[in-house]
This record gives sequence, C-alpha cells and structure tokens, in this order.
Amino acid sequence: MTDLDELLPPMKWNAWGDAAAAKPLSDGIRTLLKQAVGLDDSPAKELDLDNVQVLGSALSQADRDALAAIVGAEYCRTDDRDRVLHAGGKSTIDLLRRKDTEAQDAPDAILLPGDEDAVAAILRYCSEHGIAVIPFGGGTNVVGGLNPTRGIFNAVVSLDLRRFDQLISLDEVSGQAVFGAGVTGPDAERLLGAHGFSLGHFPQSFEYATIGGFAATRSSGQDSAGYGRFNDMVRGLRMITPVGTWDLGRAPESAAGPDLRQLLIGSEGTLGVITEVRLRVHPTPEAVRYEAWSFPDFATGAAAMRAVTQNATGPTVIRLSDEVETGINLATTEAIGENQITGGCLGITVFEGTKEHVESRQAETSALLATHGGTSLGEEPARAWERGRFAAPYLRDSLLSAGALCETLETATNWSNVPALKAAVTEALTAALAESGTPTLVMCHISHVYPTGASLYFTVVAGQRGDPIEQWRTAKKAASDAIMAAGGTITHHHAVGADHRPWMREEVGDLGVQVLRAVKATLDPAGILNPGKLIP
Repeated sequence: MTDLDELLPPMKWNAWGDAAAAKPLSDGIRTLLKQAVGLDDSPAKELDLDNVQVLGSALSQADRDALAAIVGAEYCRTDDRDRVLHAGGKSTIDLLRRKDTEAQDAPDAILLPGDEDAVAAILRYCSEHGIAVIPFGGGTNVVGGLNPTRGIFNAVVSLDLRRFDQLISLDEVSGQAVFGAGVTGPDAERLLGAHGFSLGHFPQSFEYATIGGFAATRSSGQDSAGYGRFNDMVRGLRMITPVGTWDLGRAPESAAGPDLRQLLIGSEGTLGVITEVRLRVHPTPEAVRYEAWSFPDFATGAAAMRAVTQNATGPTVIRLSDEVETGINLATTEAIGENQITGGCLGITVFEGTKEHVESRQAETSALLATHGGTSLGEEPARAWERGRFAAPYLRDSLLSAGALCETLETATNWSNVPALKAAVTEALTAALAESGTPTLVMCHISHVYPTGASLYFTVVAGQRGDPIEQWRTAKKAASDAIMAAGGTITHHHAVGADHRPWMREEVGDLGVQVLRAVKATLDPAGILNPGKLIP
C-alpha cells in the first residue's frame, strides 16, 4: 500500500501548520493578555487525535467500492484519522470546534485522484448517486469553505488534489508556467527556482496552501504591490465539471467576449475542480532592499501609502500597521508585547528586481514617504517583518489554548472611505464583544494597496466567554454588517465560503445571485459541488 503521509494534509489536525513550529506565549504576551483583556492564561487541555470521536461514515459500501475502483483502493480513505484531517479549514471557529469531546463531523471519505479522468469519473458518479464533493487543497481556508455540508445529499466526500503536484511546463521566453493544482506555495517556488524563476505569491497561508486553492479563492499575497493578486497572475486554467472539461486562456488577453477565466477564479469549488493553472512568472529577483518607516498616525501613513501607489513608484511590498498593532509589535511577531519598535504607525516597504531598478524605485518611494510625514527606520524592522511573515497563525493557536479569543477578518474600500470603514468595524467588534463581557483589542493594518483604494486587515483579541464559537459568530456578524453598511466588500482575499455567504446577496445584488445560480445549474446540474458555500 502506498504511504500517504506526504499526500495527506501536513498540518496539525487542530492547529495551524507544523506542531514543531508552535509559538509558546512569551512573558510579554502573557502580560499583554492580562492588561488588555483581563485574561489569566491557564492552558486548556488539548484533545489527542487518537481520542477524537467522529460521526460514522454515511458512505454505503457500494459507493465506497465504486469510488475506490475509480481512484484505487489506497486512494479512497474512510478511516477516522484521515477524515478528521479533512474536517474543515483553519478558522478560529474550526479550531474551537476541534476541542469538542463529542462526536465531530467529517467527510465520509477522502479521495485522492491521480489524473483528470479520475476526477471526471468521480464527479459523474457522485452526480448520479447523490454524493456531495468538496475539492480540497492545502486545508488553509478560514471562512468555512471546507465544512462537510451534506444538505440534501446522502454523503459527502473530500476530493484531495495533492497528487496533482507537478510543474507541467515552463515557457521561459513568455514567462509562463503551468502547474498542477496540488502544488504548494513552497514547492512552486522550489520548482521554478531550479530554472531561475519565481511566482512571487506569498499569502500568509503560503507554506501549506496550493496553486488550485489560490485560484479557487481569488487569493492575494503579501507581495501584491509588485506582482499583483493571484487572479492577475492567471493566464489560463483547466476545470473538470460534472458536465465536461473547461480549458480557458488561449492568450494573455482577448476581446472574445467576457473573460471567463475570471468566472472560475474565486469559484471556491462550487462550479468544478481546478486541475491545472497557467501562471505568469518572473526571473528570480537579482536584488532585494528593505526599508521600514514610522508615521505619527494612521491617517498620515495611509495618505503616504496612497501617494506611493498612485504615483506607481513600484515597491513589491508596502504595508501600514495602525497605532495599536504597532504598539504591541504584531507586525514583526518577534517581540510582541515588549518594547515598541516605534511610536505612531509602522510602515514596511520591500523592493525586488534588478539592482538598478530596485535602487531607483526605493529612492523614489522613500522621497515620497518622507515628503508625506514618514521617518525612515532603516531596514531591520522590515527584515523582521519578513522573518515572521508566516508566523502569526501559530500565535493564534497559543492564544486560543490560553483562553483568549483570537481571529482575523479583512475588507477593502476606496481611499476616501478608509477612515470611516476602519472606525465602523473597530466599533462593531468592540461593542459586540463587550456585550459578551470581555475587553477587546482590535488591531488593523493596510495589507494591499491599489490606485483607488486599499485592503484593511483586522486582528481581534478578547477573552473567551460562555460558548466562544457563538461569541465569535456574534462579533463577526456585527463586523460584517458594519462592513456592508460602511461601503466595504465582505471579503478582499479570505473568500466567501459559508461564513460570508449571508452577505453575498448584498454584495452582488439579486441579479448577481441569479447569474451565479444559472452558472452553477449549467456546470453542476445536480448541485454536488461544495454545497452551502459562496452562492446564496
């Protein structure tokens, strides 16, 4: 039998990432918890995977045998351990749910197809036999997009794309690579790096998320100022649907009607299974420069970020932490709760490219930031941010175990509306959590910038009170209502999933919902693909 350890999700079942990389709470964080949210951080007892109770598989023996015949017996898994590893994503609600000592829900089987024919056969069989299918990449989703929702169906299976793990082709002349959907972020960089190229897509989920997942959720990486969002990188993709295969993207751009690639990017597994993605890539940067900045307040810093973006001076990374996030050093993660790097607000800039290009862009950007009230802090704080850029989720795990409620949410709006939106979301979160009986720490940073606007990324820390799942759901609903009322988008890069679905009608309108339902009915007539997600 094939060893599946490398094929199944590598992350800890009830936490983020590698257990060996877990971040214990420092003395500074412990003091911060007591002062800010009144928390006595007594560690909670952790459930051992071997002791987790799982609801029995609803998949009949006949269905299991038929699906095993498609993928091979070793790639059709129904044991409790593998089912638990696919039981959802990595939101705070997901992780709190995994502390439950009662029987937990999970997909009824895990299927690991090795080629597109197997994917197509799975979708045909499941359409005919009333079995829901959830496409699964790295398991990093934070908006309920992987919940094993059965709805009207007899059973639900998780379709894991891990075996689609190849760099299929690289066109060095065009700067274009084709990847299998199961290639992870690090593997994409490793495979490209062997040829002197890079993708440059670094979301916080980078270490575990997959190329297919990036496309399916319309991901945005931390280097988006330089390389764009993931949807900007996509030049073509293949999707297997219950009614056939869709291969889109004959050329970099086209006037042959609406760009249907963009219909599939962000479809969150509800329209089909992405198996290949063709992406724009670039030569590995020759030079990298770092510079951190201090601004007296968030408004000054945001105006400086806007000036840089609208003047197109070209940093690869540009970010701004507000006063609270700066005050506790969350941006760098290396000394949280300890001595401040700077007063006011911390800005980060990184520049990549040829030596000459990097020097000219940094010089122009620095001049603009200084003109708009910034003070250079040199390169070390920016390097510290880069060293810890993927570490924050590990801190959340430790906070949850200590009895804190910790989660993130994000939105975006026009530059002129940034102050009002930030204030509205902060107030909504603070008020909702105060009603549950806890002080709240709300931090925010500008994570992605555009000529006309920016994304706001919030981190929330409070004390767990009563049922922490319902406590957070109440706070998240208040924040989501505030986002919509204040003119923001319900999600900038976390995707819709199940958590943001209640606000999709307000986001796209009644006609937009009809269009999404019509596309769903065309590509997935039986409605088996990821039910209960994205489409109202």
